[in-house]
This record gives sequence, structure tokens and C-alpha cells, in this order.
Amino acid sequence: MVKKGLLSRLGRLCVLTAIAVSGLWAVANGQTKEPLFMPVVEEDSIMKHIVELSSESYQGRLAGSTGYDMAMKYVKGVLKRYGAEISEQKFEVECNEVENCKFNIYTPGTKEKRVFTLGNEFACAGMTGRGYVDAEMVFCGYGIDNELMGDFDKVDVQGKLVVVLTGMPAGSWLPSHITDRYTLLRDKARAAEKHGALGLLAINTSTSCLPYEVQGRTYCGALPHLATFPILRLTYDCGRELLQGEAMSLDSAIAAIASKHHAQSFALRKRAEIDVNAIYRQRAVTSNVLGLIKGTDKKYNDEIIVVGASLDHVGMQGETCLFPGADVNASGVAAVLETARLLSQDQYRPRRSVLFVLFSGSEQRFMGSRVFLRDYAKLRKVEAFINVQSIGHGDSIMLLGDNRYPALWDIARVRDSANLSLIWHNPEKTNPRGDARAFDQIKIPSLVFTTHNGLPHNHVTTDIWENIDQKILTGTIQVVVETVRELADGYYQGRSPKSKAQKFDF
Repeated sequence: MVKKGLLSRLGRLCVLTAIAVSGLWAVANGQTKEPLFMPVVEEDSIMKHIVELSSESYQGRLAGSTGYDMAMKYVKGVLKRYGAEISEQKFEVECNEVENCKFNIYTPGTKEKRVFTLGNEFACAGMTGRGYVDAEMVFCGYGIDNELMGDFDKVDVQGKLVVVLTGMPAGSWLPSHITDRYTLLRDKARAAEKHGALGLLAINTSTSCLPYEVQGRTYCGALPHLATFPILRLTYDCGRELLQGEAMSLDSAIAAIASKHHAQSFALRKRAEIDVNAIYRQRAVTSNVLGLIKGTDKKYNDEIIVVGASLDHVGMQGETCLFPGADVNASGVAAVLETARLLSQDQYRPRRSVLFVLFSGSEQRFMGSRVFLRDYAKLRKVEAFINVQSIGHGDSIMLLGDNRYPALWDIARVRDSANLSLIWHNPEKTNPRGDARAFDQIKIPSLVFTTHNGLPHNHVTTDIWENIDQKILTGTIQVVVETVRELADGYYQGRSPKSKAQKFDF
């Protein structure tokens, strides 16, 4: 049994306060005649979903994989128990399942060999190629094949493994037409392959994880797939070890590039041995899961409030590298399921219809949300979109969308003030992002619930349910539930006729 948090213990007090504040605000704004009674979320119910979906049984929920299909079956079963009408939207995604990978380094002429562990010091890039390579290594900065940087100009990488840094130099002085071309790992890999390299070792420089943390990413850049070109993503500490005793240390090389604004490429004395076995499918089938709870008011039940979260994550590699995705984004999925549970109860059943959507393909540039907008037959009936993403850590709620949709943001703010006042008041107005970005493109009022100072375990192996902050989690979900109920049962004025005439261009 998961220990109950503050919100569960003080739930009744919170709901009484919410009723009073809701009534005063609504009357003052002429939006409703009576205050809405608000349901109270249950921490046990929420955590049950997070524990389940982040378990090894679901293998990191990689879109197109068996693990994702199992997760999809689970959420469909939950929504069905709550009386929702279930449907799916099938589409195709790239899927690359890494069965195993070996990575060792050694110095020729010695007996020393350093064996690295998958999931501990490195992972494969999401769209790595398969194959075996035993070759010398060459450090080539950020892997930029352009005269302004020239990382390949004065080194020979033919038949070798290229070592690069992820991303671009901090405070990059390079123009966008270069940085856009060489930011992603497939871009860097293509440049290396063009010069005759056999594989790519990318040292992770992302500030979203710690130097010793293995980070997983699915999207690596545009097709075509490099089927026999292995791409590994090393921790920063692993990169330090790789360059230790070489012409330059890792930290020195990065500093020199930043200060001199030109390539610092050099050959390494060490060799590397890598062996990747991966099963790649360019057109794996995956699905969004949709669950509709029909509204009770015949006048308004053809109007729809959409509540959504991404269900997929970055998967599992071999037997030792699991990306559980408890915060990213089992926490958001749990919020959607808890909202469905509460609004399915007779005393809280809304007047408008509420559509609960669990998106696939979010790790591939939020493909699922775009598919939803392209294929959903009743798109003109959608009045608002509430998106929940990564709410398991942080010091407060961060709401994104007040720049575009201040009226929607105000509803959430009032619901929050009736509870624990968790919303962080950002002095700069924000726009919707993530899955909500596509909704915003066709002027569907959208609001994203996430957290401020969150994501300490962003796409890393330590994103487990035990690390979830249950207080911020339950507090955020309480505001989500009340916001959705206000939108679905109050007198919220939705989209304009002009926005309803727009079609989504995939």
C-alpha cells in the first residue's frame, strides 16, 4: 500500500474550500448559477498506475514494440472499467529494438581492456544501426562537416570510429543553417559515414542529466536509416575516460572549441570494439488510445473537452538498460486515468463530453498528437485541450499557454487557489508545447500542466516510481481534475467559429 500524501489526508477540507471559492468567482464572472462540487483525487489510485506502467513488464513502452502494446492494453482496460467508449487511431512509426550491445576499449600492445556495461555507462542511440566494429578512434568535436568548423578536415577517419559531442557548442557562434544540419545523431553519423567512418560514439553533453547518467532518446533525425552504422550514446563520465591520456582531455577539448571557435580534432591511441544487435522496422504499427465519456446535457454533449498525455517512452535495451519512464510520462498518464475515474462517477458526470487520449509517438516529435488532429472525425467539436506531461517532480505547477489562452489559464489558476496554491507565477507569458503545440496551430485553446524545476530524471534509467514526489503529483492532478470539470460542466466559452473552420495540416 502506497503511503497517502497531504492532499489525500486533507481532501475533504480542500473540496469545501474549492466549493466556496468556485462559487464566489463564478458568480462574480457570470459564468454559472451554482458552485460546482469538486471530486478529490486519491493518491493510491494514481500511484497504482505509475508503478504498473514503469515496471519492467512494459519494457520502457517504446512505440511500435510489444511493451507499448501491453501499456496500451492496460490503459484501455482502465478506461473501459470507467465506462468510456474505447477507440484507437493506428499509424506507423520507426521502431528499433536493441537486443544487446557490447562496447569495450583497449590500447594496442597491452593486455588491458575496459569493458563497459549497457545501461550503466552507455546506451545505443534510438535509431542505431547494427553491426560489429573493432577499430581505431578519432575525436571530431561536434561532428560538423562545414568549412566554418571543419571537424573532419585534418584527420583521417576512414575505417575508424568517430567520437563526437552531442548537440552544439554552448552559446554557439555558428549560424542556424549549420546548427540545424548537424544537431541530431543521424546528422553527425551521416557526416562521419561520408568520410569513411564505420560507426559513431557520441558523448552526451546534455545538461538535463548528470555526468554519470545514461540517457535514452528515440528520435535521432530524419530518414534514411543507417542500417549497418552503429551509433552509441556515452555518458559524459564515460567520455572523460575515453579521452583520458590522449592528446586532449574531454573538458580541455570542449573548452578549446568554445574559446577558439574551430576544430580540435585528433586521433586516439585507444581502439574500441562495439557489437550491436538491433531489430529495426521503419513502419511499425502503433496506436493512440481514445476513451470518451459522454456528457449528460443534450444541449452540450456534442461539445468535447480533450484531456491527453503521452503514453510511449524510449524503451529497453538488452537486459540491463531499462528506461522506466515513471515521471516521463507515466505520471501524466496517471493524471488522465484519475480524471476519467472521477468524472465517470454519477455525481461528477460532466455536461460536455470528455475525450481522454493517450498518445503514441511522442518520442518521435509528438507524432501521435498530430495523427489525432489529422484523423479525429469530430475535431470541430473540440472546445479545449488539457495536456499533462511529467508532473512527478518539482517545486510547483508550471502552466504553459497563458500567452495564447489567458481565459483558460485563469480557470486553472482559480481552481489552484481553491486548493494548495501550487501554480508558479511565471513573469513571462508562455505558449503551449509538446503534444499541445499541434492543437495550438489550429487555435484549439490548450493548456499544458507540467512542473517547475522538474525533470531530475529526464529520460534516464533512474526515472522509477520510488523517485516520484507524491505531494506535487497529487496536488497537480487535483488542479487538473478541477480544471477539466470546470471546462466540461461550467459555462466555459470554447473555440471561435473561425478556429473551427481550420484544418490540421500534417
